[in-house]
Amino acid sequence: MNNATHTHKYTAETYYDTVKNTSQLTELLDGEIVAMASPNILHQRISGGLYRRLGSYIDANHGGCDAFIAPTDVKLDEENIVVPDVFIACHADWFDSQKYNGAPDFVAEVVSSNRSDDFDRKLWLYRTSGVREYWIIDPQHQKTVTYFFEESQIPHIYTFDTPIPMRIYQNHPDPLTICIQDLL
Repeated sequence: MNNATHTHKYTAETYYDTVKNTSQLTELLDGEIVAMASPNILHQRISGGLYRRLGSYIDANHGGCDAFIAPTDVKLDEENIVVPDVFIACHADWFDSQKYNGAPDFVAEVVSSNRSDDFDRKLWLYRTSGVREYWIIDPQHQKTVTYFFEESQIPHIYTFDTPIPMRIYQNHPDPLTICIQDLL
C-alpha cells in the first residue's frame, strides 16, 4: 500500500479552467499552479525599462520579432505555462488570442521573492524548452546572470553597471548591449 501524498497535476486546459475567475497572477510549473507575488517598484522599473529598450531596438532595426512584458502567458508545453517578466517572440504565428505557444527566443526574469523558481526551476524549463537566451536580473545583488544556450550551459555574470551583449543580436550590424543601471 502506498502512503505517499498524491499531488494533483494540471494540464494547460485544466489550468485555464481553474484560474479563469481569479485575479491572482499564477503560472503552471510542472503541472502545479504557482501563485505569483506582486512586483515591487524596482522590479517594475527594470522590467519596464528593458521592455522599452528591446522594443525600440527591434522597431529601429525593422526586426521580425516583438518584445512583450508581463502579464503575457507563454505555453511551453502541456504542463508549463509561464509569465516571463520580459520576452522576445519571433514567431507571430505561435500566438493565439491568449498566449504565445512555444519557447521565446529571449526571456528575462527580474528576481523577487521567487529566487529558486528563477535560478533553478525556470532555468531548467527555459533551457530544455528551446529558449535561446535567458537573463536572470537580481536587484538584491545588483547582478545579471545570462545564458546563451546555443553556445554553452555556462552562465556569464554582469554587474548592473556593465553593458550586457544581447547574444541573439550579436551578428546584427548594430549589435545591442544593455546596461541594467541605465534602466533605473
